[in-house]
Amino acid sequence: MRAQLAVPDVLAQAGSGAALFETVQSVVVAQEIAASGQPVLLDFYADWCVSCHEFELFTLTDPGVNSLLSGVRLLRVDVTANTEADRALMKQYSLFGPPALLFFDAAGSEQGAVRVVGFQNAQRFSETLMSFRQRVGLPLLPV
Repeated sequence: MRAQLAVPDVLAQAGSGAALFETVQSVVVAQEIAASGQPVLLDFYADWCVSCHEFELFTLTDPGVNSLLSGVRLLRVDVTANTEADRALMKQYSLFGPPALLFFDAAGSEQGAVRVVGFQNAQRFSETLMSFRQRVGLPLLPV
């Protein structure tokens, strides 16, 4: 007799990381970043992107990662539909598709040295966030 393994509904669980982000349309990304007045993390996401769901489930749910996101405005562009505006925005940032996470300082300048393309586990992403926080002058250990 074979034991059955319970397989969690990964997509349902992944939603908890998604709640952290404000969804914005591709056509207003630049304005939203410029108007933020604080550091920004811009997430390129698509429903069909397996690595995007892994990022939500395994990385964005980590308490240490969540702590390091304090003081950062979290924006998400959903490129699931792959509209003309989505493609233009990805081309503007030299991206082929999600997942990609771009980091901007309070003045709206991309911090390209910490750009993430593809999946990072919680430990690696925490290191990326620490580097970003240092670059933009946020405390390394959020209060």
